[in-house]
Amino acid sequence: MAFNDDSFIREVNEELRSDQMKGVWRRFGRYIIVVAILIVVGTAGKVLYDYWDDNRSSGAGDQFLAAMKLADENKNDEALAALGKLEKEGHGAYPVLARMRAATVQAQKGDTGAAIAAFNEIGKDNSVPAAVRDVAKMRAGWLLIENGSYEQVSAAIEEMAVPSNAFRHSAREALGLAAYKAGNVAQARQWFQSVVDDTGSPRPVANRAQMMLDLITASGKAPAAQG
Repeated sequence: MAFNDDSFIREVNEELRSDQMKGVWRRFGRYIIVVAILIVVGTAGKVLYDYWDDNRSSGAGDQFLAAMKLADENKNDEALAALGKLEKEGHGAYPVLARMRAATVQAQKGDTGAAIAAFNEIGKDNSVPAAVRDVAKMRAGWLLIENGSYEQVSAAIEEMAVPSNAFRHSAREALGLAAYKAGNVAQARQWFQSVVDDTGSPRPVANRAQMMLDLITASGKAPAAQG
């Protein structure tokens, strides 16, 4: 569903003034998560592109691009078959890229459990470059916000919510949203405040975190936990 950013923020502010905490989360929670995921995906895309660009191999590259085209055309089963073959037979960066793309395709086709498991597996594989492992962990964490518990999100990404990690802003935001969704307002407030207080936080992430802090302050109570 398409929506205008200005009207979205205006409606959220109206909800704040009306002190309708549950209504805000029910109406806008999914949009907040989607917007934040776009930032994560953009960052992840750059990491994966740099990894691919450093390890190009024309034959495997052609196969990878062909599999991506199938995925873009929503030919998910065919794409997964092509990516599975590339994972087994590809060279250089392509087996890892195939695993990452296959997990994304599984999420795209609605098999979220399999996608989370695949991303978690990549995130724990020490043969995979650290930057790509972090991307996989973040993807698992964001999927778990809507499909798991706060404890599961924490297990996936809390280790990245440290000052030295490039993904700390997204990790803290995801943890804040997961805590908020679970009804743990005190924990959510801590995570969102850590985003706002970090001068290195990208403006869109900091703005969303501040909006959530304002929402928590205005309501004065936790939302109902979402199952």
